[in-house]
Amino acid sequence: CETCSKEEAKYRCPRCMKYSCSLLCVKKHKLALSCNGVRDKTAFVSVNEFTDLNLLSDYRFLEDVGRTADAAARHCTVHSPATKRLLYCLRNKARGCNIELKTLPVGFTKRRENSTTFNSIENKFYWHLKLIFPHCHAEYTLKGVPDDKTLADILKPYIDPVESDPVVCQRLKIYTASPQSDVQILMKIENRNRNSVRYNELDASRSLLDNLKGKVIIEYPTLFVVLKTLKNDMVILGQ
Repeated sequence: CETCSKEEAKYRCPRCMKYSCSLLCVKKHKLALSCNGVRDKTAFVSVNEFTDLNLLSDYRFLEDVGRTADAAARHCTVHSPATKRLLYCLRNKARGCNIELKTLPVGFTKRRENSTTFNSIENKFYWHLKLIFPHCHAEYTLKGVPDDKTLADILKPYIDPVESDPVVCQRLKIYTASPQSDVQILMKIENRNRNSVRYNELDASRSLLDNLKGKVIIEYPTLFVVLKTLKNDMVILGQ
């Protein structure tokens, strides 16, 4: 058992492949790794390891996607003029800022979650933003983040040893204990093959808008906050 290291393992997690001996250890590993225990249907499988079971899994996954897309297309709000006008406005304003904003059909999780708005009076985006801290298996969702706010200011309530919330600080103590120069902010590059995932490194001293320029965003930005001294499998473009 990879949790207690005492008993013989009887179960294997479909999500992270950790071995466990009992229900108690299964629950402990899910809590420690923020693992939901659900197999990742989109995980990369090399050609050498591809079997008939993988083919059947992919086929069923595509069927599920087809049903979801069909149900979304039948949703009444898809054909609502107000919805179409709002999405067109967001994409158009983003294009004017040199940002390629792509939206998903109604029914997809990111489409439901997205609360991004554009204030035409202030000529400013208020972004829906997700922050992911991989080393602590933590993620936070922010709403109404102004596009002129710097990434350093956005991260202050989370990793600043003085200004961060005590509860959040305790959970992210590996970040708060590290020097600011060790913190790296990455954003996944969209429209790449799944076996060729790359990330852009963002500049914490610049505004959110400046960092998003020239990027492709699906619904809303998702930022990964990592530490340079800790090993991770995120490959920055150009490396």
